[in-house]
Amino acid sequence: MKVAVINPPFMDGKFSRSSRSPAIVKSGTMYWPFWLAYAVGTLEKSGHDVLFLDCPAENITRKDLLVKLEKASPEMVVLDTSTPSIHSDRTVAAAIREIFPEIAIFLVGTHVSALPEKVLISAPFLTGVVAGEYDLTIPEIANVIESGGELKQVSGLWLSNQDEPFFTGDRELISDLNSLPMLADVYKRHLKPENYFFAAARFPSVMMITSRGCPFKCSYCVWPQVLHGGTYRSRSAQNVVEEFMRVQEYFPQVQEIVFEDDTFSVDSGRVADISDALIAAGNKLPWTANTRANLSLEAMKKMRKAGCRMIIVGYESGSQVILNAVSKGTTVEQNLSFAKRAKQARLLVHGCFMAGNPGETRETLAETLEMAIQLKPDTAQFFPIMAYPGTRLYQQYLSSGNLSTEDYTKWLTDQGLHNCVVNLPGLSSEDLVNWCDDARRKFYLRPGYLVYQAIQTLLHPATEGRRTIRAFSTFRKHLFRKRS
Repeated sequence: MKVAVINPPFMDGKFSRSSRSPAIVKSGTMYWPFWLAYAVGTLEKSGHDVLFLDCPAENITRKDLLVKLEKASPEMVVLDTSTPSIHSDRTVAAAIREIFPEIAIFLVGTHVSALPEKVLISAPFLTGVVAGEYDLTIPEIANVIESGGELKQVSGLWLSNQDEPFFTGDRELISDLNSLPMLADVYKRHLKPENYFFAAARFPSVMMITSRGCPFKCSYCVWPQVLHGGTYRSRSAQNVVEEFMRVQEYFPQVQEIVFEDDTFSVDSGRVADISDALIAAGNKLPWTANTRANLSLEAMKKMRKAGCRMIIVGYESGSQVILNAVSKGTTVEQNLSFAKRAKQARLLVHGCFMAGNPGETRETLAETLEMAIQLKPDTAQFFPIMAYPGTRLYQQYLSSGNLSTEDYTKWLTDQGLHNCVVNLPGLSSEDLVNWCDDARRKFYLRPGYLVYQAIQTLLHPATEGRRTIRAFSTFRKHLFRKRS
């Protein structure tokens, strides 16, 4: 059957719905729609004809989308969602329903997985919501519809019902990730690397996923809690490297691969195995990965030898009180030691910092900025906390009255940038946003940092220089201007 899988348009901008913190990002970052791509791959593997449209990446407007769908006449539509875009996503689904009164329309993603009943009650025209991992659920739905069967037999669904939404029961998590189609093959058939940009990586880059879930218990992290059931699973080293090499074969223009796992470095031994396999394959393409501050020096050195250029680490806060409050499971001392090991291994570091976690004060924010400067990451991001439905942090702030609104349209600014709806004692949401803006300026406008970046650009104009200039061209207007 013909299935349309859609990353819907939103705010006519480069909205990264598949990001952990969906927004139109200051650096111009545009994430690959990897979760949708997995579903496209499993649908095609099951013999279905798929129309895959990434509207934000391809600048497809709502009007253009509806025209394309009318021409394609799908029998089933799958729409990705996110918390800040949910009202728009629901409106897009309603417009599709007007054109196709009888087809099946399903929503997927973190927001609808966290609040399926609320979404279905507000949008009874939907066929249903697919909760959690949907790679295998979507093709099963298509098979059942095609054969005329009952959707109630498909686990992992919330179905619209006259009285109240009906849940078909939990679906077992995918245990064998090696059995899933490779993203590289789906990307080759449907997407273009030039439509995507990751500010920390060389352009163009491709995003891959080598594991799901996370054994650590950070209260704010949305994918492990909402999509992946908190259970860590990983692909084999050989499977990962096979896909890595396919990307190079399919897209010779690609300059870097980004491992977008929540925590690529859960196991230093597995990191070493993947690095060894890349070395054995003769890899020359740079890559970047999300890591944790527990990564060993030996693993870092092996990563570097295997082509790793940069590691991305969630330092989050310079206060141990704050790290403990969000169950981060790391220490300030570990963060400092991690930075030293990365320098020894000659790996670049992108450091991530947050403002507004439980217990945050002006003093702890000052500690965070002080640590950010002391750590000297090559690049850094400072985000006001975004507590998403389905996470323990969201429930904590909801119960304590620290969320200023549950109107999800307020979770972004009018320009689509991250907003903050958390108010803490002595720190308003505006204070938290302003601190992030100030911290960003103080970090990036240090004379020593500017000299460092100028040297990197001069020494590597075709790689680091190209990446830095592209990111800065978008980022600069936010760096020098306070939000009104």
